[in-house]
Amino acid sequence: MRMLRWFCGHTRRDRVRNEVIRDRVGVAPIEEKLTQHRLRWFGHVQRRPPEAPVRNGVLERVDNVKRGRGRPKLTWDELIKRDLKDWNISKEIALDRSAWRLAINVPKP
Repeated sequence: MRMLRWFCGHTRRDRVRNEVIRDRVGVAPIEEKLTQHRLRWFGHVQRRPPEAPVRNGVLERVDNVKRGRGRPKLTWDELIKRDLKDWNISKEIALDRSAWRLAINVPKP
């Protein structure tokens, strides 16, 4: 946001909202872009063969590890499940690369 503010000629003292600056510059919200990149990586992992090291390392969990106290950390697969549910996308689309790219695309405003 600092770079976008500088690009528009505003400072924090001008008290211009982030949404206004993003609309003026034509940049999508960062949350949507992060979700898009996460889902793009998920599609890549899903298209790999089951014996691929990336698939073994990302999708397998070790259950016998003692976790610390407090709220459990959000795992990558739980985050992907939440993203898929929020965007109403099924896992099976990931196998078709062109359909997957269209499903996870974040258009520029």
